[in-house]
Amino acid sequence: MNPKVSIIIPFYNCPYVDQAIESAVNQTYSNIEIIVVDDGSTKFKEKLVPFQEKIVHIRKENGGTATALNEGIRSATGEYIAWLSADDHFLPDKVAKQISFMIKEKVEASFTNYNYINEANQPIEHWARPVFSNNDDVYRAFLNYNAINGCTVMIKKEIFEQAGYFNPNLLYTQDYEMWVRLLIKGYKIYYLDEELTKFRVHKESGTYKHQLAMQQEISLIESKYRPLLKEYITRNL
Repeated sequence: MNPKVSIIIPFYNCPYVDQAIESAVNQTYSNIEIIVVDDGSTKFKEKLVPFQEKIVHIRKENGGTATALNEGIRSATGEYIAWLSADDHFLPDKVAKQISFMIKEKVEASFTNYNYINEANQPIEHWARPVFSNNDDVYRAFLNYNAINGCTVMIKKEIFEQAGYFNPNLLYTQDYEMWVRLLIKGYKIYYLDEELTKFRVHKESGTYKHQLAMQQEISLIESKYRPLLKEYITRNL
């Protein structure tokens, strides 16, 4: 089996976007498409030019990461979706290892561990997330925090069609809301214990610049979903 994987790269004024695209282009897995969604960028668009023959380039008005992801997912022709932020990058065998794991284990959604890097691509911290021994532990982790880095996820496109797309009203935590929403609906997201993504820490990142707004969104998500998650765990685990 060699299913197509669509890698969605939302791009908004990010100086590292060429590194993200290059890491997607250099995947050892051959059956991929790379969709770069330009979310109304005004800077660094020239960094896309060397890759024009290797990517699907979508331009749209600025609407936030969720809208860019949704646009990319709807346009994707792959059976599986992977999301890569414009300031992060994949290890060369990321897609190959993850799709092999999913096919072998017969799962529809998975995530992995990752490490932190700085502006110069130097490692800061390895194994950034706790290791999960089983899927029940993933559910329980979400009672306390967002256990999944969105750029480590690979998921069947049909799940978005069934369960809904990213919430455009959440500018910084659309991934957190998506994962907990899927878990409550009974879509299990399985853990592959490998570091396959490099997550960049820098002062221009949304995580760094918008911490207060992020915390406000997190509070809204947790007040809505944690009671539902507790109820799901009590009934099913």
